[in-house]
Parts: sequence; structure tokens; C-alpha cells
Amino acid sequence: MIKLKNGKRGFTLLEMVIVIAIIVIISIVIYFSVSDYLTASRSATEKLNDHISIIENAAEAASACM
Repeated sequence: MIKLKNGKRGFTLLEMVIVIAIIVIISIVIYFSVSDYLTASRSATEKLNDHISIIENAAEAASACM
């Protein structure tokens, strides 16, 4: 920080750029971490829906036999 003429303190351009760069890097890491989890959850949801449809078909077949 630098001290301004009126006694207030301010940030230099370099400090602001460094903070923005850190925020961007953290955002990128979070984005790719979350996207991996979203892809895995979509895959798990599709598998679950497949299993549910198999169970529903089996229940319909069992009720038709009675």
C-alpha cells in the first residue's frame, strides 16, 4: 500500500493485478473441480434411471402374472 497526499492509503496497480490473478486462478480450479463432479453425478443419475426402469418393468411383469 502507498500513502496518498491526503493521508489515506491506497492500493497500487500491481497489487490489484496480483489479487485479480489469484481470484481468477482459484475460480478456474473450482470450475474444473465442480465440472468433474457434475459429470460424475450425471453418469450416476443415468445408471440409477436405468435400474429404476428395470425394476418397474419387473414389477409390471410380476403383476401381469398374478
